[in-house]
Amino acid sequence: MRKTTLLILLFILPLIACAQVKFGYLSYSDAISSMPDNSIVKERLGKLKSQYDKEMKRVEDEFNAKYEVFLDEMSTLATPIRNKRQSELQEMMEKNIAFKNEARRLLKQAEEDLYMPLREKLNATLAKIGSERGYAFILNTDNNACPYTDPTMGEDINDTVKQALRGE
Repeated sequence: MRKTTLLILLFILPLIACAQVKFGYLSYSDAISSMPDNSIVKERLGKLKSQYDKEMKRVEDEFNAKYEVFLDEMSTLATPIRNKRQSELQEMMEKNIAFKNEARRLLKQAEEDLYMPLREKLNATLAKIGSERGYAFILNTDNNACPYTDPTMGEDINDTVKQALRGE
């Protein structure tokens, strides 16, 4: 009897404790999107992406032009010259692929760097709201990370955060 009571208490006490925990939840990406500086970040990223796209298009067109010339002349070229040009085209193609990969990496890094101040501001706002409202934690509902939250136990703070970020 005593063991049964102890086991029941071990299962019930955590449930009682959890029932008293307050938490908030929001969509982190929606909060970032609502920030006034988000449009500036998107514009900068768009310009940078456009520059890389133009350069990738230029080197691709350059490669295609040289390849077409090679195909037109291939049958008339001596074997050593044909092999040399094939090697040049292969090297050019490898450099283009390396450039595309590096451009993707640099764009991703630029996105991280440009969004960092927004994330820091949002995190500071969340810490302030969490502290003021007495939350034990705040959940990010993006990417189906939290498919269900009980509205009687947690509070949707999307609008509160957006207002705080706008300075209202």
